[in-house]
Amino acid sequence: MSPAFVSQVGEGFAGSGTTVAHVNTVLGARGGAFETAWVGALASPTVGHTPFVVVTRPGVAVKPTTLFVNKATITTDVHGRLTWGAAQAGVAAGVVQAVLAGHVARSAVDDLLLLAAVWVDPAVTTTDADAVFEHNVEATVGALRAGAERLPAWADVESSGDAPWNPYFRAEH
Repeated sequence: MSPAFVSQVGEGFAGSGTTVAHVNTVLGARGGAFETAWVGALASPTVGHTPFVVVTRPGVAVKPTTLFVNKATITTDVHGRLTWGAAQAGVAAGVVQAVLAGHVARSAVDDLLLLAAVWVDPAVTTTDADAVFEHNVEATVGALRAGAERLPAWADVESSGDAPWNPYFRAEH
């Protein structure tokens, strides 16, 4: 892989309500400043936020090696189990699907590192596990596709810039 790899930043959003998934990704090359930052993030847990390597199953780390960083502070056992369980498995499956779809070059997976910042709603319940999983798969694939394709296009940003909104706020003019 060329040392000239340019980091790819992506954003993916899927679902609604307490099962919504919001995943931000940064894909970068090993052996430089991105790897230093990635390792620093792994080695710097804080209360309620414990970065960890994503696995497809215990002992099988996904490729590119992916660091899962939870955006919501873990406040309950249920929230923790669904973050570290269903959401993490969804990110793992999403990374694999993104590689298989060509959003990440299969030939480069050993030369890249991925950081995934993942939102799981603290109000989620144990009955939501399957939806949390599916939404994180979709959001992860979407984020990696967006990074690879340099999305969104500037025209989309410009046309939506006068009335921004998200599930928690809508600007009214």
